[in-house]
Formats: sequence, C-alpha cells, structure tokens
Amino acid sequence: MAKTILGVDIGHDQLKLALVRGRQVVKAVSAPMPENLMRQGRVTSLDTMSDLIKTTMKSGGLRAGHAAIVLPNDVVFVKNVEMPVMNTEQLEYNLPFEFNDYITGELREYVFDYAMVSDVAASGEAAEGENEGSTPTMELLAVGTLKSLVEDARSMMRKAGMKLVRTAPAISAYIGLIRAQQEALSQVAEEYCVLDLGYEAIRMYMFRGDRHVATRLLETGMATLDNVLADVYGVDVHLAHTYLMSNFEDCQHREECMNAYSNISVELMRALNFYRFSNPDSALEHMWLCGGGAVIEPLAETISDMLNIQLHPAAELVPGGAGVSECNTYAQAIGIALEEPKAARKTGKPPKAKKSKE
Repeated sequence: MAKTILGVDIGHDQLKLALVRGRQVVKAVSAPMPENLMRQGRVTSLDTMSDLIKTTMKSGGLRAGHAAIVLPNDVVFVKNVEMPVMNTEQLEYNLPFEFNDYITGELREYVFDYAMVSDVAASGEAAEGENEGSTPTMELLAVGTLKSLVEDARSMMRKAGMKLVRTAPAISAYIGLIRAQQEALSQVAEEYCVLDLGYEAIRMYMFRGDRHVATRLLETGMATLDNVLADVYGVDVHLAHTYLMSNFEDCQHREECMNAYSNISVELMRALNFYRFSNPDSALEHMWLCGGGAVIEPLAETISDMLNIQLHPAAELVPGGAGVSECNTYAQAIGIALEEPKAARKTGKPPKAKKSKE
C-alpha cells in the first residue's frame, strides 16, 4: 500500500505543504510565514514552526504520520562527484573529503549522503567505452549539510506529530518531478531547465535527463518587485507584496514593474548564455517555471520573449498537477514527497564491504 507523506517546503514568505500518496498528489495548502521565522536558511523557533505546520494542516484538512522536508539552499552543499568504485564503508569514509573546498568548519559537524547517478559494476572489468585495465568509476550526486539542521527538522516534525522520513535539497525534489514526468510520458527529455522564481533569489536548475548538471544563482528575487511597488504606492514592503500577488489595480503591468521584469530577464539571459557556452552541445529549448513568482503572468511572458525559450508551468511535471491549485508554487513540496518511480530506481550500488577472514 502506498505511503502517505507530507512534503514540506519552508520558504522565506510562504510555508508550502503537499500531501502525497505514492505517486498521487492528494492536496496542497500554504500559509504566510511570520516575519523572521526563517533567517539565513534556519528556522529561528522550532516550536513556532511546528505550531504553524499543525495549524496549516488542520485548516487545510491534511493528515499524515510521515513527512519529508526540502533543505534550504542556503545551508546545503550539493556536488556531482565521480569516484573510483568502492564499497559502502569506503564511500562513507571518503565522501566528506569531497566537500573540503566548501566547508570551513569541522567535517564531523556535518552529515553526508549520496544518490547513485550511474550504475556501477562490482567487478573490476572496464565499462563500455573505457580502456581495458582502467579503473572503473561511479558517478554520485553528493549532499552535505549540518547535523544540527537535520536534528532540528526531526525535532520540529516530531513536535508537529509526524515522523521525518526524508530530508533532501531542492535538486532532489526536481529530480523526483522529472522522473515522474518521464514515467508518465514514457520518454526521457534530453534537457530540462527548472526556473525557481523565489522571494530572495532566482535559481536555474539544469538537468540532462534526470541528471543534475548545474545550478545558476541570481541574487535577486521577487523582493525586488515588492520594493518597486513600495516606492510607487508609498507603502511598506509587506503591503506591497500583497498588492503584487493580488495584482491590485493591475500593478503587475505598471511600467516600473515591466522595467524590473526586463532587468530580471537580462540577468537570466546572461546566466543561460554562460551555461550554453560552458556546454556547447546543449540544445536547451524548454524551461519549467515554479516558485512564488510563477503566478506573475507578465513576468513569465517577458522571460519567454527575451530568452526566446518555451516556458512551461511546473504543473506539467507533477502527476495530476493540472488539478492542484497553484501547483507551480508547490513543486518542491510535491517533488520531495513523491514515491520514486520503479523505472527510475538505480540498481547500481557500491558493493558491500567484505569481512576479512581471520
């Protein structure tokens, strides 16, 4: 029987919850985040956050005993790693050292995990395309984050009455969505670009099939539009954000906002051009839009026109997404809770360590 899991995406301005049963989205709800409850990727009060989750679940009619949480980008390190084939114990020992260039603190303060990207052979035979006698390798998507962050997440969900069964970065959530679409359509797209229009930053996630290739960060987000409207109307940014999201007096089409859309699109075009320059074999033509800014239609239109790329709603990646209200906003919460399709499960695993005979 499929397990019901609550996907949790804690954003700067919105809490997003998605109830997923197996591969089907049951329901999704959201609630505004209290000011300063999320700061630099950390929840500042676990009790307040757990109460907000419980209240939002109750008001939305959601019930779940298990939860999965998206790790904030600010506090997680993600790296594509190619390593010689080794057993599980050897991998657990060596993997932390792959993050030496990223982590300034003590490695023992962090927890590391990985997902297999390519199948590996337990034998020492050369893989197809390799020279005979060469050392076989395995490709991993490696993740590192603070142990204290995971413990906080576990404690928070326990206070909310649930068991935490999964913590993973946004990349893993998008991989889950891509695999779901590939299974539903019985096809594998050559390239995917998921554009997350977040509040504090915008991120472009690049994938080859379900393999993460790169992430491009723009240190500007929807907060920029709030500031624009705050100046136009002479109000604080909180009221300006309400104006923006409700399209008060058609403010989304104001000249000041249209100029801001163009500036954002220019930065996105630069990031996309750099990606194509770094990957000359890229034939990227499609982009899937998600995040809070995905509901701002003139912004999406400006991005599509200036980048000369076909935009799709993230709902196209979600099983039954067309029936989920504001599905684009819940993409990460849904992706983190999805049960992995059988067709996408990797059979290759590091061989188990052999016990020595004494």
